Amino acid sequence: MSSPSPTTARARRGRVRMTRPERREQLMAVARGLFADKGLEGTSVEEIAAHAEVSKPVVYEHFGGKEGLYDVVVDREVRRLHDAIYAAISRPHTDPRSLIELGTLALLDYIEEEPDGFRIISRDSSPYSQGGTFQTILSSIASRVEGLLADQFGRRGFDPGTAPLYSQMLVGLVALAGQWWVESREKTTLTKPQVAAHLVNLAWHGMQRLHPQPVLRVTEEADDQQP
Repeated sequence: MSSPSPTTARARRGRVRMTRPERREQLMAVARGLFADKGLEGTSVEEIAAHAEVSKPVVYEHFGGKEGLYDVVVDREVRRLHDAIYAAISRPHTDPRSLIELGTLALLDYIEEEPDGFRIISRDSSPYSQGGTFQTILSSIASRVEGLLADQFGRRGFDPGTAPLYSQMLVGLVALAGQWWVESREKTTLTKPQVAAHLVNLAWHGMQRLHPQPVLRVTEEADDQQP
C-alpha cells in the first residue's frame, strides 16, 4: 500500500480533531448559515461538507442527509423562539398590556439576536421538518394568548367565544410586523423599542375600544339601499 503524499499528510495533521458532539454542533452552525442564505432546496450536502471541511459521508453519518440536518436546525430555532415568547407572556401577576409588550419584545429580541434563525423558520416550509415551523409557534402562542383574552372578555361583558379569533389576529399582527422589521432594519430609522411601542399602541388602544357586537358598515349601507 502506498504512503500518503506529504501534502495529504500535512492536511490531515492541520485538520482540527473534534469529538462527535463538537462535530455535530459545527455542522449545525455551518448549515444554519447556508439554510438562512439559500433555503433548504438551495443548499446541498456538498456545500455543507465543504464549508465544514469534512467529507460528505460525515454529514450523512451525523444527520442522514440535508433534510435531517435541516430538521434539527429548525427544531432548535423553534424551541428557542417559542420558549422565549412563552416565558415572556407567562409571568404571574402581570397586567395584560405589559404581557403584550413583553411578548412583542421577546419576538423582536430573537429577530435581532438570531436573524439567521428567524429567516429559516419564517421563510422555509419543509415537509421533512417534524419540529414545526413559524406557523406552529404562532399557533401555540395564540393558544396561550387566547386564554388571557377570554378572561378579559368575560370581565368586560364580551363573548369569550370570540377570544380564539382575536388571539390569532393579535399574534399575527406582531408576527407580520416582526417579519417586516427583520427585512427593513437597514432602511428604517425605527429602533426595536419604537417598533414594539407602535405595535402595542395599535394592539392595545384598538382593543381598548372594541365594540362588543361589531358590524360591517358596508353591510348596513347595502341594507339601507334595498327597496
